[in-house]
Amino acid sequence: MLVLLDSDVVLDFLLKRPRFFADADAIIVHLQNSSYSGFVSSITPVNAFYTCRKELGAETAFRVVRGLLRLVHIAAADKAVLTGAFDLGFSDYEDAVQCASAMSAGLDSIVTRNLKHYKASPITVYSPTEFLEVLQKKSAS
Repeated sequence: MLVLLDSDVVLDFLLKRPRFFADADAIIVHLQNSSYSGFVSSITPVNAFYTCRKELGAETAFRVVRGLLRLVHIAAADKAVLTGAFDLGFSDYEDAVQCASAMSAGLDSIVTRNLKHYKASPITVYSPTEFLEVLQKKSAS
């Protein structure tokens, strides 16, 4: 299973956001256990560094983003992806770019808390809770 982790899920994990950390942490544990192949769009590490630097400081931001990059594959956001994102009908360009990155890389699905932003996605979109249920069913079979 080839899965793009949306920036919000990544940030929930890196920043240990109280309401969302448990699901994000479980998703990362499954990634570490090779339950699926995890990807992020190439824009995500940059966004994650920017946000983590503001909230945690530069030294921690470098450390956590470097750790993230050890875990995930990158779905490129080249010119074709960036321009193709406009054609997806999303109201949020960043989310459209992440979806277009996933499509370009041939990924199966996207995991995000922002399901409403991905209504126009041509590939399957899961909430973190839904994705954990999919992984649980997969491991039970």
